Amino acid sequence: MTPNTATAATPVVTVDLLVGIFRDVLRLPDLTAETDFYEAGGDSLTAFQITGRLQEVLGADVPVSLVFAYPTPLELAEVVEADYGAA
Repeated sequence: MTPNTATAATPVVTVDLLVGIFRDVLRLPDLTAETDFYEAGGDSLTAFQITGRLQEVLGADVPVSLVFAYPTPLELAEVVEADYGAA
């Protein structure tokens, strides 16, 4: 039986998921986990798009205010994991 490695990889998966969503929504292919939502040109419409994508993946309502409060994919991933479980 193979050891379960999903737990160890979970934080990376969530960060990668969020980086992908941010890149797609903001149309910035070079965006990194440390890129700030505001500095990347984010606004309220793109914040709603990000939370909408997260809701599809997690099956839970993710408040748009979290994108504003935690503006990098890395910061947002930590909150999403803590509040909603890993992606």
